[in-house]
Amino acid sequence: MKSKVKTDYKLGEAQIFKSQFLERLTKTNAITNVFIYGLIVVALIYYAFKIVGLSFMIFLSLFVCGIIFWTLAEYVLHRFLFHWVTEHKVVQRFHFIMHGSHHEYPKDKQRLLMPPVPGILLASLLFGGFYIVFWVLGVPHLVFGFYPGFFLGYLMYSFVHRAIHVRKPPKRFKHLWHHHNLHHFQYPDKAFGVSNTFWDKVFGTMPPKQKFN
Repeated sequence: MKSKVKTDYKLGEAQIFKSQFLERLTKTNAITNVFIYGLIVVALIYYAFKIVGLSFMIFLSLFVCGIIFWTLAEYVLHRFLFHWVTEHKVVQRFHFIMHGSHHEYPKDKQRLLMPPVPGILLASLLFGGFYIVFWVLGVPHLVFGFYPGFFLGYLMYSFVHRAIHVRKPPKRFKHLWHHHNLHHFQYPDKAFGVSNTFWDKVFGTMPPKQKFN
């Protein structure tokens, strides 16, 4: 079903849960995310070299593949999961928690990054999924080279997304700011890429060309 995300927005903060405890778990800041997620990436890299024993070249190849694969995952998750809306109230609630609140309150600075608790849970599920894939392929140890790159790709995307909403665009990346703002305020069914526009071009979801200052 096509996205029903609104292109207008509200100022202030969204209220996702009535419970103050749960509400706190939906908020975070840049320093917290850099520290917690950064430690996870470093720990995974350490494990890949010291415990698994991957060579530098094998690790580097898998790491780069992980980053590249994230750009596709970013597009697929944004387009098909975060914009998945039906008439079912449970789906609508899921949508609001995962992404709808961000479209209604795009200036809510405390929710521009994935908070650590749900973030670590989701990261663990994704790691488990990738581990199963590599295990089926007969090389489960290689996931420890691939997943740190995938995770770092996510971190880079998340901070690009945050910067788009809170900072003025640097000249070199002005097209990314423009692209994401078109998604928010004019074309919610297009421009799903945030850190890049490549997959929008591949899958035909680029918004109409418009000049930007």
